[in-house]
Amino acid sequence: MRRTATPFSLVVLGLGVFLLVLAPLFAWYVEPRAQRTPTDIDSTTVFTGTGSYFDTDEVETVRGKRITITRQVRGDVADSERSGRAVWDVSTSVDTAGSLPAADPHDALQWTLERWVTDRKTNKPVHCCEETPYFEGEAYLKFPFDVQERPYIWWDNTLGSTVTLAYRGKKRIQGYEGLRFTGTVPPTKTGTRLVPGAIVGVEDAGQVLAEEWYSNHGIELVADQRTGRIVYAAIGPRKTLRAPGGKKDAVVLLDSKRIAFTPKTQKEQVDLADTDSGLLRTVGRTVPMGAGIAGFVLAAVGAVLVARGRPRPDTPESSQQPLTM
Repeated sequence: MRRTATPFSLVVLGLGVFLLVLAPLFAWYVEPRAQRTPTDIDSTTVFTGTGSYFDTDEVETVRGKRITITRQVRGDVADSERSGRAVWDVSTSVDTAGSLPAADPHDALQWTLERWVTDRKTNKPVHCCEETPYFEGEAYLKFPFDVQERPYIWWDNTLGSTVTLAYRGKKRIQGYEGLRFTGTVPPTKTGTRLVPGAIVGVEDAGQVLAEEWYSNHGIELVADQRTGRIVYAAIGPRKTLRAPGGKKDAVVLLDSKRIAFTPKTQKEQVDLADTDSGLLRTVGRTVPMGAGIAGFVLAAVGAVLVARGRPRPDTPESSQQPLTM
């Protein structure tokens, strides 16, 4: 009797080998290409807090008022496809109770329109595609993928420079664990503004170039480790005016100890981070592990079946004894 491999055993063996090849392919090829900053983003985040601001109607600083910061991020898909980068248009408005709901962003206490261009893989800034402002650093609207437990260089647009954020351990936001980073900004001159001299204590002058100063009581960011998405953010901005060459703040334009993501924004960001992280985990871990285990089992079973084979009777010719003289 001779043994031959059955079609079934060959199929099982082939499927097992295929899955063994597929497993590292997902882990080493597919997942890294899935870790790309999206270009079709359309997201709104809202910060709220209490603080002081300069009321132009009353021509004085009012205190203990509610302050709302609204940031809208929309991806320019066409420019992103042409450049191969992530091109995001960012609108940020700082509002008081008097300017909400904001029918016109020009009515806000402060409004900026920016264009951020980053490398989709590394999250590093790319200076092209009518980027404004020119910025540097490792993090702003998001952190890089696979966030590490180390300091990161964060771009502070109000400062016009970078700030080092220290890693402060893990923190749960809405039950979801992320990596926490904190930092501060000491009082720094950021520019000048033409104002009536009386506002900054220069009574004998008409208009003066007052100095703009900025500091930040505290920056706190909590990022999803796998995707780099910021699930919680809090800032403590302070913007003031000083007389030319002055050593003390003369006017407080904006000051708050803490303005943070609203609970609704936290939940939205956590849900998005959980979904995106789950997809990357599936592609990078679950599928490769499942394929590897299934491939090993099927390959082993197939090899055993091929080795055992199917008995096949000898042909009549091979069973005949040779003739001898």
